Parts: sequence; structure tokens; C-alpha cells
Amino acid sequence: MEKLSTERPEPSRVIWDHLEEWVRGKVQELIQAVLEEEVTELLGRSKSERRQVLDTPPGYRNGYGKERNLTLSCGTIKVHRPRVRGLEERFESRLLPLFARRSREVDQLIPELYLHGLAQGDFDLALRGLLGAEAPISASTVARLKEQWQVARKEWQERRLAELEVVYLWVDGVYVKAGLEKEKAALLVVLAGLSDGRKVFLALEPGYRESIDSWLGVLRDLKVRGLSCPKLVIGDGNLGLWGALGQVFPGAGEQRCWNHKIVNVLDKLPKKVQWEAKGQLKMIAYAPTLAQAEKGRQQFVQWCEKGGYKGAAATLERDWERMVSYYQFPKEHWKHLRTTNPVESPFAALRLRTDAAKRFKKVENATAVIFKMLLLAEGRFRRLDAPERLKQVFLGVQFRDGIEVNQEVVQGLAA
Repeated sequence: MEKLSTERPEPSRVIWDHLEEWVRGKVQELIQAVLEEEVTELLGRSKSERRQVLDTPPGYRNGYGKERNLTLSCGTIKVHRPRVRGLEERFESRLLPLFARRSREVDQLIPELYLHGLAQGDFDLALRGLLGAEAPISASTVARLKEQWQVARKEWQERRLAELEVVYLWVDGVYVKAGLEKEKAALLVVLAGLSDGRKVFLALEPGYRESIDSWLGVLRDLKVRGLSCPKLVIGDGNLGLWGALGQVFPGAGEQRCWNHKIVNVLDKLPKKVQWEAKGQLKMIAYAPTLAQAEKGRQQFVQWCEKGGYKGAAATLERDWERMVSYYQFPKEHWKHLRTTNPVESPFAALRLRTDAAKRFKKVENATAVIFKMLLLAEGRFRRLDAPERLKQVFLGVQFRDGIEVNQEVVQGLAA
């Protein structure tokens, strides 16, 4: 009888040291195989197979092009692009276009790195560390990409807008220290809320924040490109914006940002009472009905008069009608409509980076890179709440104190 071995087998182990290299090798094999299959599909026969009939597609394999580095988000691999001769038109791979050297995901990584504060001169070192020593990316590559972004921005600026069902517009002039000239110290930004809940940027232009002419240029361009009149426009106390809006979209509702208003009122008060005043102002802004907001305003004015803070009271009452327009829209949307946060939030991280680096020396470069960053941010936006209400607003349904007018009547009868 054969004696059984008493030695215990070695436990199976997974060796992780070369996992990344192994994955890249498998990706390389897969891409090369797909390239070969594309040629087989084009010619109707596999490699080394003779042409059988006259109606078989013309052309024949002619070896491979020079070995090429292809940079993916998982690293850099090498591929051989098959060559085909005897065709009426040049063979163009659907998987790997003729001059492609990196995937779209890698191109998107570059503005992300800008956003996180990486200077242009540091790209070569940083990207080679992320994507491999042979990654075909350098500072000159980044410069060429910025030129492409300028072209993309120009196309974006000229696209038609007639098919967009725009319900709300958030409009602001945002200051970014990124090479913008002193006479054009702000970026004029327009963000739209659509009837399906999406938020999309419509305009990004250098200009004068307080200038009616600058805002007229932006809004008129949007209208020429087919933008319909929005139901409500949310902005700060900028007189230039409201003056231009009345000329281009006179039928739009107007809502001022409560965050800006509160800051303006507090500036008129001594620091010792600002905390108390801020609480009162927030209660006004978040009042459940227009009547309660009006009551809160009156109480705040009386409080100011007793304390001798007439300037603060006057600041609150100034332009009051624009402060409470959101009560004519669905309650589910009020948190979106009280402030210009939807515009300002994407700029928060961007402003920190560009203010610190000040790396842009030309307006077009600054605007092109910021445009690319904003489009990346746009892809991560949360949708607006209650899209069914958005559609109602777009179709002209009326609301009072956040409740649909017809529902209000029904609720009154039930009570």
C-alpha cells in the first residue's frame, strides 16, 4: 500500500506585488485583440486567410504601425495599430483613432488636477507618477489641451438653446483672481434649472459685474440663441443685472439672494447685536408664508428703530418685493431659490485654487480652464427636487405660498 504523505500542502497565496502590471497586460491584450478583430470585420477574412470570392471587400493587411504608448486611467500600455492597404479610404479604428494617445478620462484628469492646485510645470512629474513613466503628457501637452478647451468653449457659446425647457436661472458675477484683467474683473455666470431637474451652465463671460451693458450682452446672446423667458431669475443686489434683465426678459420673475441681503444688513449693525439680528433675518427668510415673512420684516424694523439702527432697517426694506418672489413658486423648490448658492458653490473650490496659484496670465486661458472645470462640476450636480413641480411651473401653473392655486382652493374647502 502506498504510504500517504504527512506533509501539509503550502497554502495558496495571492501575490499582489505585480497586480497593476498584470492588469495593464490584460488590458493591452484585449485592446490588441479588438484592433485585430476590427480588421477582420473590415476585410471579411481572418489573418493569413486568402480572399475567396471576387465580391469580398478589397484590401489586405500590411503589418503594423510603429509601437504606440496609450495612456489610460489604469496606466500606460503599448499597442501596435494594424495597417491596411488597398482600400479606397484610409482605415480608421473605432476603438483607437489614428492620433489618439490617451483616453478621455485622462484628459478630464488634467483640469481636475488644476482644480486641486497643481501648477502647469508640475504636470509632467505628477502624471508620470499616476499613469506610468511613459505617459505621453507634459507641460506642452497641457498647453495644447488649453487651446482645445478654447475651441470647445467657443462651440459651447454658440450652441442653440431653443430646445431647453428653462424654469429657473441663477445669475451672478463671480470674482476669480485668475488672470482676468482689472477692467473685466468678474466672470458673468448663468446657470439654468431645467424642467427635468438638471442644472446646466449657459454662459461664462468675463465682464463688469455692475455694468448693465455687460449683462445686456450676455442675456441678449442667450435670447438670440433661442433661450425662452425663464419663470424666475435669482441673483444678488447687482443693479446692472436687474436693469439688463428687464430689457431682455421683462416677463421673468426676479428673486434676490437672501445670503447677500443678510450680509448687507449685518454690515449696518454693530457687532454686539449682529448675532441676534442674524437669527431674526433667517426667521424672515424661512417663514412658511408670505404674510409671516411680512410680519417678521415689520418686527425687525421696529427692533432697529428702538436700537437706533435705521440703516439696517432701510437695507432690509430696500427692494423687498424681489426678496419674497419665491413664495409664488412650489415650496419644494424654495431651498433652491432663496440664494445664488447653485452658482457660487462650484466656484468655492475653484476660487481657492486660482487665488492661491494666480497661474493664468491671459483672460482667454483663465476662462477656458475655468469653463472646463465648471463642466466637470456640472456632471456631478444634484438634480433639483420635485421635477414634476418644475414641469408645472414651466407650463404656467400658479402657486401661492408654495402651494398650487387649485390645491389651495381644495384645501380651503376641506377645512
